[in-house]
Amino acid sequence: MFGAVRLLCLKLDLLCQLLPRRGLLLPSRRLLGSIIAIANQKGGVGKTTTATNLAACLASQGHKTLLVDLDPQANATSGCGAAADSLHMSVYEVLLGQVGVLDSLCTIDIDLFHQFHLLPSHIRLAGAEVEMASMVGREKKLAESLKPAVSEFDFILIDCPPSLSVLTLNALGAADSVLIPVQCEYYALEGVSKLLHTVRLVKRHINSCLRVEGVLLTLYDERLQLSRRVVDEAKKHFGEAVYSTIIRRNISLAEAPSFGQTIIAYDPASTGAENYACLAEEVVGMRSSALPLPV
Repeated sequence: MFGAVRLLCLKLDLLCQLLPRRGLLLPSRRLLGSIIAIANQKGGVGKTTTATNLAACLASQGHKTLLVDLDPQANATSGCGAAADSLHMSVYEVLLGQVGVLDSLCTIDIDLFHQFHLLPSHIRLAGAEVEMASMVGREKKLAESLKPAVSEFDFILIDCPPSLSVLTLNALGAADSVLIPVQCEYYALEGVSKLLHTVRLVKRHINSCLRVEGVLLTLYDERLQLSRRVVDEAKKHFGEAVYSTIIRRNISLAEAPSFGQTIIAYDPASTGAENYACLAEEVVGMRSSALPLPV
């Protein structure tokens, strides 16, 4: 198994030049309106958990944050306490141009001084790809829809579906950067090369400004030798693109969505809350000091 990890990482070497080098000091990016897509076509890597809890932690630190749930499963929506079935407006109507983005937002009430807002999803979104098939410039519909929100928020996070679909392409087309959660298991590494290849194609044909925000290691269990080995290999091959913060396995992170709460509302003293608070500080810190290099 460990030999297989090494072979896989060797294949990823060809794509490592796509990743940011955080050590290079470049002109700082404005904080206002940073759009980050959180994407990995493999499910179960902590993508939605990262999207909801990073958004909540950014908001708790005083940054006005919008979370866009672009997954038809609407897990981020329910995980924030919004009942998808009762919502009349969602990202589906926004994508199809039936309603403006600022008219479709929910404020998440978790004592964050109204800093945390949600553009919810709905199962109706599952049919959006068919309805958008004949549209001109369908890969840029989300980018166009989010324009009125860019000046209203410090951060806009997009929770992508676990696939390389038209919805994911819309997220990458709208984003300034993509954050890639990688589970600390062998099979999670397999999808990284495919996603980086997609990022390169999106940059070439849809969004020339797209950057790789960073690689986030999730579901880390220090008791497992495989987890430790995957961390070592990821840092070896991705270098400074890997966040210093590692998200550890934590029962509170698994429980919180069932109560419709983010981790800082459900168990603010937990390891999961501490990890995501550190990640939020790291994401903000990158913007105040250095820019990642273009993909």
